Amino acid sequence: MSGGTPVPPALRLLVARLAARVRHGDARDDGSAIVEFLGLAFVLLLPLVYLVMVLARLEAASYAVESAAREAARVYVAADDATSAAARAAAVTGVALQDQGFDDEPAEALVVTCEQSPCLQPDAHVEARVQVVVPLPFVPDMVRDVVPLEIPVSSSHVAVVDEYRSIR
Repeated sequence: MSGGTPVPPALRLLVARLAARVRHGDARDDGSAIVEFLGLAFVLLLPLVYLVMVLARLEAASYAVESAAREAARVYVAADDATSAAARAAAVTGVALQDQGFDDEPAEALVVTCEQSPCLQPDAHVEARVQVVVPLPFVPDMVRDVVPLEIPVSSSHVAVVDEYRSIR
């Protein structure tokens, strides 16, 4: 630079460093870490969120069938006759399933078995088994027709008819 104002050494050093970065390709990578992070986060977090949703739905099903089976067996052995016992057991099963967001038909989800006949005789064991099928979320119906994408969840509970109950 002849005849003009002298360039300060600090400015000359800065220009030399920028020129070296441009020659080595460092300047082209500025900001790419953010794009890479967002892309990687999307690829990793999306399956994780889906897994959490599926596990939450399975946990809700587990709570629903466990409480439905327990309460169905309890109200069945406390009923006066077998007809009202079955109706009460189906009613509490429906409440327990609806409480966790399941619309399954209570009479189809509940199976009550007895080891003795009649069921409500003193010291008889009554087993209530409840099962619901949990579909995987966001799976299209056309895929469901080809591959079954449902998880059955069931629970059972045994209740004993009171030994000192009067036979009716």
